[in-house]
Amino acid sequence: MSIKAQLTDGLYYLRTLRPKRLINAAQILFSYYLSKATKKNFHVGYPIAISIEPTTSCNLRCPECPSGLRSFSRPIGMLAPDLNQSIIDQLSNELTYITYYFQGEPYLNKDFLSMVSYASSQNIYTATSSNAHYLNDNNCRDTVESGLKRLIISIDGTNQESYGKYRLGGDYKKVIEGTKKMVHWKKKLKSKTPFIIWQFIVFGHNEHEVDEIQKLAKEIGVDLLSLKTAQIYNFESGSDLLPKDPKYSRYIKKGLSYKIKNGLLSHCWRMWHACVITWDGKVVPCCFDKDGTYQIGELNQKAFKKIWRGEEYGRFRKLILRSRKNIDICQNCSEGTNIMA
Repeated sequence: MSIKAQLTDGLYYLRTLRPKRLINAAQILFSYYLSKATKKNFHVGYPIAISIEPTTSCNLRCPECPSGLRSFSRPIGMLAPDLNQSIIDQLSNELTYITYYFQGEPYLNKDFLSMVSYASSQNIYTATSSNAHYLNDNNCRDTVESGLKRLIISIDGTNQESYGKYRLGGDYKKVIEGTKKMVHWKKKLKSKTPFIIWQFIVFGHNEHEVDEIQKLAKEIGVDLLSLKTAQIYNFESGSDLLPKDPKYSRYIKKGLSYKIKNGLLSHCWRMWHACVITWDGKVVPCCFDKDGTYQIGELNQKAFKKIWRGEEYGRFRKLILRSRKNIDICQNCSEGTNIMA
């Protein structure tokens, strides 16, 4: 992202920081650093950022994704506008950032952009991630008008052959055309948002295309190219998907097996400032808990703030402070291992 774009993006986020939200953020920071220092769970304040899942449905079949594999044990469905509004209304005094993504393709939910609009009306910074197959003219125009601030588009290749090796069922041309349409509608509506980010997951079969994708991103006019390390579920024995250049991998070979580069230290900022809410109102602690194994509470049974400060959440934070290495969803955590360019 250019310096000008970075400053503009930062300004949009700073505009969300009303006095009550600043006080809440200070409380969260104090809680986290005190807990980290003492190894005892202490928590005041409410989340600064959350992820809300528009849907678990997806049009692609990516081999390392539970949506793509259709392997969920939790139900598949669509987020309802009423639930979205209820979440925002409960947290509007504290919340500054919503990522409308967890699993699935957000644009498959017909109410997705109206839900983004509601969050924008409450002065909350909004972001999402898409495979761009539904970025037609209507959706691009509505996206700009919704107030969405950040749009991450998965690209993962510079041609159909390399793109399609991971994005099974995907059409590379649609990704390019959708991106161009979004750039067009931003210009047509004289809008600086959404900031368009191409996310390029570096695999063994596309790592030689990094220079080429950087050039293409500039030609098309995206705001940022983000290079991301690939998550491999059974990484210990290696995979053909892993890049050969170690700087593009979140794993390192030690002896005959692979280990994650992240040291998995026994603290986690995310547990203090953010969480994920599934399409049906389940609260889970982290985006690595893709199947909702560590479900903390349900919004149809209890208000969010009671869940956030409840015994179950406190118990999970204590587990994090004791040893992240013993929590299975932490084993693939990319914190500190992602790369950006």
